[in-house]
Amino acid sequence: MSDHSPSAPTPVTAAPPASTSERVQGLPFGLLYRDTHLIIIDKPAGLAVHPGPQTRDSLEDFLPILAMGNQRLPVIAHRLDRDTSGCLIVARHPKAIKRVSMLFEAGQVKKTYWAVLETLPEAESGTVDAPLHKISSAEEGWRMIIDKRGKRAVTHWRVIDKAARLVEFTPETGRTHQLRVHAASLGCAILGDPVYGAGKGPMRLHARALDLPYDAAAPLHIVAPLPADWPSQALFSPANLG
Repeated sequence: MSDHSPSAPTPVTAAPPASTSERVQGLPFGLLYRDTHLIIIDKPAGLAVHPGPQTRDSLEDFLPILAMGNQRLPVIAHRLDRDTSGCLIVARHPKAIKRVSMLFEAGQVKKTYWAVLETLPEAESGTVDAPLHKISSAEEGWRMIIDKRGKRAVTHWRVIDKAARLVEFTPETGRTHQLRVHAASLGCAILGDPVYGAGKGPMRLHARALDLPYDAAAPLHIVAPLPADWPSQALFSPANLG
């Protein structure tokens, strides 16, 4: 069977909350899933996806290991903020990146995030429909703001554990810093957010799950366990243990 033909994938770890991911020598993160087309990694917080002026080390440094012996380097299929952990797709060949890009553009990839918030909204669920626009200044650098000049951005949210201040976000769109700005717009910034919140300690935003119909006959549902350094109330929440 060719590496380029969409076939029913075989999961390495379609990880339930309490499971561990596959470890590969030389990688500072685990693999949640691997087949001939895709690798889905469990990105740790603090690892940038691409290098930048302040992030010389990045996920790109590990692409030769993720090639798994192939001459062609895999391609990172989308982005997560440096301080966001969880599910991230790496495509292993050109047809795979084309297929994943098409699914993202068609809105067929469902991403689910979990976050611990500084405080909770009064409601138990809702939707933020607010366009995002990028601004920058010499004093504060760049950031995203809610502005009618911006691009459409829609986020659905629901509280899944009040005691842990644990909230689930399911974005319809994938704008830069979308969840962080939309959470702050509720008056409930993500815990540890250094730009849109109080910024005390690590930011607690996690790409919890990914639904990807790469092969329509066998759609993937991948779950990334919460990082072990998250607050104990979140780690031992019924939402996480169930």
